[in-house]
Amino acid sequence: MDFIAHNADETQQIALKVAQQLRAGDVILLQGELGAGKTTFTKGIARGLGIKRNVKSPTFTLIREYTEGRLPLYHMDVYRLEDTGAADLGLEEYFDGDGVSIVEWPQFAAEDLPTEYLTISFAKNDFHDNERTLTFEAHGSRYVELLNSLKKAE
Repeated sequence: MDFIAHNADETQQIALKVAQQLRAGDVILLQGELGAGKTTFTKGIARGLGIKRNVKSPTFTLIREYTEGRLPLYHMDVYRLEDTGAADLGLEEYFDGDGVSIVEWPQFAAEDLPTEYLTISFAKNDFHDNERTLTFEAHGSRYVELLNSLKKAE
């Protein structure tokens, strides 16, 4: 399932729709090059969950926790684990917990990811600098259900 976002506001609007479908234990993996819109999307998820705090990239802290919304949001950027992996971080506690986990650069923690998740890939448009294609891919029945709910909401 693909969505086209012509600017950052549209990326956040797509994220708001996703946030309405989320429940505790959901895991979303965000893939895309630097500047593709992964953190912008996460800001939209946070808004959709009722989180008022400013969402910042967790690049240097690895994990940022936002707990004041409808569900807690655990925003992870595991880019810096490229050489070491995530084995000692205890990510499964987040994945199995009471909130929503969003993981940027999931390939650097591949061995520690759950078996079911939603992947969203961000691709920049070569001709329109602000345009992105967001490709959603469900891994597991929970995420097939989530995508079906998104299709119905369109």
